[in-house]
Amino acid sequence: QTPLKKTNALIAQMGITFLNAYVPSALCCPSRASILTGKYPHNHHVVNNTLEGNCSSKLWQKIEEPYTFPAVLKAMCGYQTFFAGKYLNEYGAEDAGGVGHVPPGWSFWYALEKNSKYYNYTLSVNGKARKHGENYSVDYLTDVLANMSLDFLEYKSNFEPFFMMISTPAPHSPWTAAPQYSNSFQNVSAPRNSNFNIHGKNKHWLIRQAKTPMTNSSIQFLDNAYRKRWQTLLSVDDLIEKLVKKLELNGELDNTYIFYTSDNGFHTGQFSLPIDKRQLYEFDIKVPLLVRGPGIKPNQTNTMLVANIDLGPTILDIAGYDLNKTQMDGMSLLPLLRGDKNVTWRSDFLVEYQGEGYNGSDPTCPGLGPGVTHCFPDCVCEDSYNNTYACVRTLSPSWDLQYCEFDDREVFVEVYNLTADPHQINNIAKTIDQEILEKMNYRLMMLQSCSGATCRTPGVFDPGYRFDPRLMFSNHGIRARRFSAEPL
Repeated sequence: QTPLKKTNALIAQMGITFLNAYVPSALCCPSRASILTGKYPHNHHVVNNTLEGNCSSKLWQKIEEPYTFPAVLKAMCGYQTFFAGKYLNEYGAEDAGGVGHVPPGWSFWYALEKNSKYYNYTLSVNGKARKHGENYSVDYLTDVLANMSLDFLEYKSNFEPFFMMISTPAPHSPWTAAPQYSNSFQNVSAPRNSNFNIHGKNKHWLIRQAKTPMTNSSIQFLDNAYRKRWQTLLSVDDLIEKLVKKLELNGELDNTYIFYTSDNGFHTGQFSLPIDKRQLYEFDIKVPLLVRGPGIKPNQTNTMLVANIDLGPTILDIAGYDLNKTQMDGMSLLPLLRGDKNVTWRSDFLVEYQGEGYNGSDPTCPGLGPGVTHCFPDCVCEDSYNNTYACVRTLSPSWDLQYCEFDDREVFVEVYNLTADPHQINNIAKTIDQEILEKMNYRLMMLQSCSGATCRTPGVFDPGYRFDPRLMFSNHGIRARRFSAEPL
């Protein structure tokens, strides 16, 4: 059972499904910034969903926006470009130019002011505010985005190539389904994997504070959220179907690449965390990635380690742009899409997150002290200002591993062997071979300071990897962490 039957038939079955697609940061704004720039968060400097965290700030507009892949497509490759939907969470903020700000690189701009909504929202239509109410037939955002996209396909120039980015807030909260879908999936509940509603033992303090077992009301809440998310996706499924039909009608389907993906995963009850994202585990960092298009054989799956920083380079590569002229950290997926043999590919990538929170108490949970945030329901907090970590996620023929370090007082380390433990229940940091730990620590420091080509060097389990322990103690601007100094 899936809410995306048509998407599956029209994209996955007609193209390729990436089984190991990830985001370098499991939160909307940093993740969207990675898609647009092809860069890791430490290079685009969007660290969380706040203006202070550089989300759609003046600094972002000045330093990163002119170099996003759509800006290059429009300026250097002669593309007409179309954007509709949620851009960055703080887009339209008064302190950052309001909805009058249209980022460079977009010929047609229909962007949602601020964060996800389905009704009663404001769109920036090429820089002019347009308010929408709560009448389903004219205001339901997923359908409005579909109609704008169809209009663009109807009236665009046929003499220039085109790029469209349609960014539906669905299935983001507030999970308002279209009326015809509001009773769907009544028998669906959140998956009950082996890490559902168990205590996250040997995990960092934010996971350990979750209440186990969860209350019945918490479980009801998360099951309901899961169901409503699926309901909102039925309208996304309709949007995909309309677009594909329109491309077919225009005679453009066979020479158009279509990418379907998401900006982060979501948890519902794993390790007794009711609902959110921002954690380092598979359920938050792994996303769908489906692609169809010229030269892609139908019904393919690919197990290579790919990330959303690869989308920009891939699209520029398709457009024929020289990727050496960019500062992007990602790699073009085009060889994988074409099924080229003997492609050298990465065996690891970086996950990084900087906690969001402020030095006050959550008013709904005053007993918890300052710095925690998103403590709903049952005062289980999903984030705090010191929930800051970085991980190396490794996938090679011999290893399926995740190594994480927290930048907190405990200098907490989490390591998972996903071959033996796919649901990341057992943290093996204290039992894994010390040499592997040191190599992973060194690799993490390298990735945290990487930029462009240095983000694509061989990982620890690649034959080409070189480990020089002396470099761990050299002073090249990386926060050094000594294994001897802190007991693991």
